[in-house]
Amino acid sequence: MSDQVWLAGFLGVLKEAVEGGTPGQGTAFLDGTKADGSGNNGLLATLAGLTAAQASDLTALGVSVAAHAAHSAFHMEVIVRWNAGERGPFDWKGSFAPGTVSESEWQALRARVRSAYDALMHLAQQPTDWDDAEKDAAGGVAGALAHVTYHLGAVRQLIKLV
Repeated sequence: MSDQVWLAGFLGVLKEAVEGGTPGQGTAFLDGTKADGSGNNGLLATLAGLTAAQASDLTALGVSVAAHAAHSAFHMEVIVRWNAGERGPFDWKGSFAPGTVSESEWQALRARVRSAYDALMHLAQQPTDWDDAEKDAAGGVAGALAHVTYHLGAVRQLIKLV
């Protein structure tokens, strides 16, 4: 299998996790798709469906949707920074802030998630040596897929508690 076929498959599932499924087509893992293609929302649409107050609710688990969104954006940003040669240290604990947001902060945080995702997708589509262990682009893309899908699931569970 060529690098491009492998990458296209990974990026297709990452796109589904963040942007949602393509109307009229099946999905790799999202459920709830209606005949018109709606209902298979990824992270962006899931976040967009919440108010700042809902996103800020700490729930019984002590963590908010806003915190998950901030951390997800941070993780994607770190992958891009790592590929550019930055090796940290990275404030992983602090990446869950802010836990509470105003409406304008919630809009900005959702835009940050989108921007981080766009930068990651741009990076992944650039010619690269996938065997370069120092940059570990393959590990970064694989990690992003696993990480985003985890947090999408966590956010969907938190929404049930809001």
